Amino acid sequence: MLSLVAGLVLGAAGVGAAWAMSAGSNSPAGETSAADARAACEALDGFDAGKYTEKGPAGEIAVNRYAAAGALSASAAAGDAKYKELAQAIRRSQDRHAQVFDFDATAKKDLDQAREICRGL
Repeated sequence: MLSLVAGLVLGAAGVGAAWAMSAGSNSPAGETSAADARAACEALDGFDAGKYTEKGPAGEIAVNRYAAAGALSASAAAGDAKYKELAQAIRRSQDRHAQVFDFDATAKKDLDQAREICRGL
């Protein structure tokens, strides 16, 4: 199970990075970073932690949205430091989940913080 999650996270990160690089060479980095941040927030908005361990499409969607939110927020932060707090909140949540294999109070707190940051974008 851990190998599957790690593979999905790495795959989503690769897709996010490829998408970010192909976002258009004429776009200033700030515009691309803003688009990445918005996309991370959209992925996070559609993420349901309660479905993360479900088998089938609902679980796959949850796993991929969570991974995509992390990859896209990291891309946004790399392009513009003002998105660093968003990336850090999502990364803390993902790190905590990887430690305890659950969305405990700490992981949920970081997810809530990321969602609050998203509301301000």
